[in-house]
Amino acid sequence: MSVNSEASSGSQLPDPDVEEGIKYWESQPANYDGVLGGFGNGSLPRVDALGSRQFLMHLLPELCTVPSAIRPLNPSRTLSARPRALDVGAGVGRVTADVLLHLFADVLLVEPVESFIGEALRRGRASESTAPGSAASIAEDNNPEAAPWKGIQDKRKSVTFVQATLQDFDPARPSASAHAKVLGRVGYVPDGEDDLDSGFDVVWCQWCLGALNDADLVAFFRRSKAALRDPARGLIVVKENLCSEKGEPRAVFDESDSSLTRSDLAWKKAFADAGLRIIHEQVQQGFPEGLYPVKMYALR
Repeated sequence: MSVNSEASSGSQLPDPDVEEGIKYWESQPANYDGVLGGFGNGSLPRVDALGSRQFLMHLLPELCTVPSAIRPLNPSRTLSARPRALDVGAGVGRVTADVLLHLFADVLLVEPVESFIGEALRRGRASESTAPGSAASIAEDNNPEAAPWKGIQDKRKSVTFVQATLQDFDPARPSASAHAKVLGRVGYVPDGEDDLDSGFDVVWCQWCLGALNDADLVAFFRRSKAALRDPARGLIVVKENLCSEKGEPRAVFDESDSSLTRSDLAWKKAFADAGLRIIHEQVQQGFPEGLYPVKMYALR
């Protein structure tokens, strides 16, 4: 996540370089502060997580786990018995832990940076032996990174860890994705058939799609659409920074991590090129001043 520093897109921008991007992120600490560009110790992680949960529950109220005004009493259509989410470019597992495990039964976490996914796997395995509320856990409000992951110790929920780039990863067939490595699983394990290729109710993409050039981005969206369990109910969620624009699609190249920050119209062009339609869009509120605006898009 970059501090707002506008630059003219001018002529043709460089394409993101996957290896250069991974090299940059390998140099950052494998913690919330590292993956959030120095904003991991303030209010941002909690504000971000709450905004993401509310966005999902607005669109899929059946995900609410407690009685509420937005949860339908007799929904005409529901998700599967074990709702499943994909968290791509997942870093150290922040979104998995603070958003998705609060709403879904199973999460597939995908991250290319070895130090980041190693830390995510460590946190997941630690959660198998540390229950929320136990003497060994620290209150989530004080230190979310130390909080055990919801539903892992009692095996109600699960997280599977895959190391892969988004260029290589196929959400519809994770087991067949080129160069993808399944590193492990924590929590619930299904009886009998493996669920690795069983599709998703939600594909969550946050602060990672700038690592893809336009062609790779559209191709990834198309693969993600094919991975939705129910094309009429499943969602692809994109939560990303926006650069400014003046009536036409625009992007800014960041040399530090070899990534692109796209404008609202640039994102919408990519969605249209991938055959996706916008179900809902919303700007994230409550972030510190000086950052790019952040917007959430729900697509199918």
